Amino acid sequence: MSESHAPRKVEWSGALPFIAVHLLALGSFWIGITPAAAWCCFILYVVRMFGVTGGYHRYFSHKTYRTSRVFQFILAFLAQTSAQRGALWWAAHHRHHHRFSDMPTDAHSMAQDGFWYSHVGWIFERENQATQNKYIPDLIRFPELVWLDKYYYVPPVILGTAVFFLFGASGLFFGFFMSTVLLWHGTFTINSITHALGRRRFPTTDHSRNSWFLAIITLGEGWHNNHHHYCVSTRQGFYWYEYDITYYVLKLLSWMGIVWKLQPVPAKILEEGRALRGKAAPLPELPLRAPLPVAE
Repeated sequence: MSESHAPRKVEWSGALPFIAVHLLALGSFWIGITPAAAWCCFILYVVRMFGVTGGYHRYFSHKTYRTSRVFQFILAFLAQTSAQRGALWWAAHHRHHHRFSDMPTDAHSMAQDGFWYSHVGWIFERENQATQNKYIPDLIRFPELVWLDKYYYVPPVILGTAVFFLFGASGLFFGFFMSTVLLWHGTFTINSITHALGRRRFPTTDHSRNSWFLAIITLGEGWHNNHHHYCVSTRQGFYWYEYDITYYVLKLLSWMGIVWKLQPVPAKILEEGRALRGKAAPLPELPLRAPLPVAE
């Protein structure tokens, strides 16, 4: 499986809002941090991280469970309050990542491009700005999702405005902006760090690893080697000792009838993992991307 790779053209103007949000978050230390703002920061981080993991990732990208059209829209809106672009954009790029993980055409490969590019630089490459509809034919048939993807800034603006009116400047700068920055980099660690640090249980074709620490800050996404070995399971912590907060929340929602058909980890996969326990799967040799032409 192959796909042509165009030379990178980073759209640095697109990074200006990203930089501005970081500066606004730091501004909270001059404005002051109230207890309400601190709680707001914590709650918005956790709730929106679930939007990213349970919405963007396990629902829109992999369809590991089913839900109603109404809750589908709510998931997309919640995920987009994280200011990580539209649900369709996110899902399309993530499906592309799984198809070409750590290959020369992977949009954010630690092995191919190093830490900073896989962590954040890829977002601003011109080639990655558009939503790749060919990867999401099941999602573009919903006009409300297409609209939300086009106007992806609406959910975070609404949330930021609400936080300001509820908690004032401290709530806006620390509760909203700081939690957004922490949420961004928490999410980005899965693209970068889990392809460089951690343990490999399964011999996947990429460099994915499991990280118990990143599983804490991302509500279960740190079991990345598990996920790349079998990506259609709702649960990414395959065993009882691999905590997966996102899965626990989805399980609770399934008991309430809000979501259903949570996809299990097949017994064959679990047995395979048990047989490999205590062993480290080797890293595969990857074809490296050809050097980009140097401008004269």
